[in-house]
Amino acid sequence: MPIPNRLLTKIGTKRHLGKIPRILKELKLHTVCQEARCPNIGECFERGTATFLILGNLCTRDCRFCGIKKAAGSLLNLDRKEPERVARTVKQLGLRHVVVTSVTRDDLPEGGAEHFAQTIREIRKLTPEVSIEVLIPDFSGNPEALKLVIKEKPEVINHNIEVVERLYPDFRPQADYRRSLSVIRKIKELAPGIFSKSGLMLGVGEEEKEVLAALKDLRKAGGEILTLGQYFQPTGRQLAVRKYLTPEAFASFQREAESLGFLFVAAGSFVRSSYRAREAYQKAVSRCSHLAKRGKEIKITTKSTKKKIKRQKEATTGEHRKRNKINPKFCRGRACPSL
Repeated sequence: MPIPNRLLTKIGTKRHLGKIPRILKELKLHTVCQEARCPNIGECFERGTATFLILGNLCTRDCRFCGIKKAAGSLLNLDRKEPERVARTVKQLGLRHVVVTSVTRDDLPEGGAEHFAQTIREIRKLTPEVSIEVLIPDFSGNPEALKLVIKEKPEVINHNIEVVERLYPDFRPQADYRRSLSVIRKIKELAPGIFSKSGLMLGVGEEEKEVLAALKDLRKAGGEILTLGQYFQPTGRQLAVRKYLTPEAFASFQREAESLGFLFVAAGSFVRSSYRAREAYQKAVSRCSHLAKRGKEIKITTKSTKKKIKRQKEATTGEHRKRNKINPKFCRGRACPSL
């Protein structure tokens, strides 16, 4: 299916696309921006955000929509110095919000969760003021692996459901829709002060009612930040686009999602899970504060809950609280009052 003229875009500027890839190459790092052929690469680099791809650049799964290469045989051992190099790059580039994602590594006992945790720790050491978002795989449904990531308290944990439930066998044969929903649910159960995020690609053969059902499933599971974007076929190896959605269709889905209570919704043809991630995080924080001021609060009655809030409040950097004028009691120390 030919791409409509309205979707043809110039990708990035030479200035930013020249500097950042050079630094990444020197430090032997990967970004999903490059590996997955993201159309927003120039804009994101210019805004001071980047999505680092850790655990190598070969995946143990073969999702039929993804441009990342699948491992043909045994994977290389983990690069134990990678977390440190990511942290140095974040500092060198002066990033304000960093997104860390990975290939899926089903060959590792905890799916690479400890590598995520170490990367977060290294970034905190060098740039404690940076907000951190992790886009994680499902860790094969292992809750202990998820706990390793949660323990490091990133500001946002993202896990994409990617497509509606009916299309999983075709697009994500090694994944499970309900398992992905359980990841979102577990995040909110274990760490109500961390923002949960997820997203879908559209134009792959889904029906409107299926999208709406998926939005309700995500909200029920505790999803707070949502991205909806148009699927583009990365190469001829992946499944073809079935439909290019109009701006009006995306706007309609955005209104539906907002009516369900998502704190922030980004919907559009070029929206990707990490697109304007810093803006999404900041607006979610602001929305939490706004709701708290309007009195949409849940009373805190137990001493254990108060102690938990105090610990999470202390874990939130003063720079973030000052910059966003947030009320940590409602925005970072517990489930959002809109839930």
